[in-house]
Amino acid sequence: MDEYRLEAPSRRYETTLDRAGFALATGGALGGVLVLLLVLAGGEADIASLLTAWALGALFVTLGIAAVAAPLWLWLHVIGRREPWHAAALGAVLALVVFIAGQTHGFGLLDAPPSDGRAVLFRWLSAIATSALVALAAAGIALAMWRVAYRPADQGGPGT
Repeated sequence: MDEYRLEAPSRRYETTLDRAGFALATGGALGGVLVLLLVLAGGEADIASLLTAWALGALFVTLGIAAVAAPLWLWLHVIGRREPWHAAALGAVLALVVFIAGQTHGFGLLDAPPSDGRAVLFRWLSAIATSALVALAAAGIALAMWRVAYRPADQGGPGT
């Protein structure tokens, strides 16, 4: 009876080293655009400052992706978790954790300036809210990177 059971076919995605490199560049460039938008929102209008903001944003986002996200994504790739939602979830969770930790003095584990209980509560609420926005952007960047890097294994063609 088990031989007649129908299962949904699972899609297998593959990548190549060159597409992974292009995906890393895409993530960095999009991260630079995010930094550029934040600088624009801050009121900066000088073209040299905006280009510098994009370049430095792209550089540091690329370094962050390579140092933090790439090893975790490599692990997910090896165990076969290569769906687009895996990429989006990883990007969102990493951004959420890093940005909340950065705004709450390492989740309250590092020395922080003295403050009252209400300030701590509002710091946490603000950290969660702003980090959630950054996490949404990070999920979008991760999806764009996934799209550049991966193709279905059954698609055929060179590099698959």
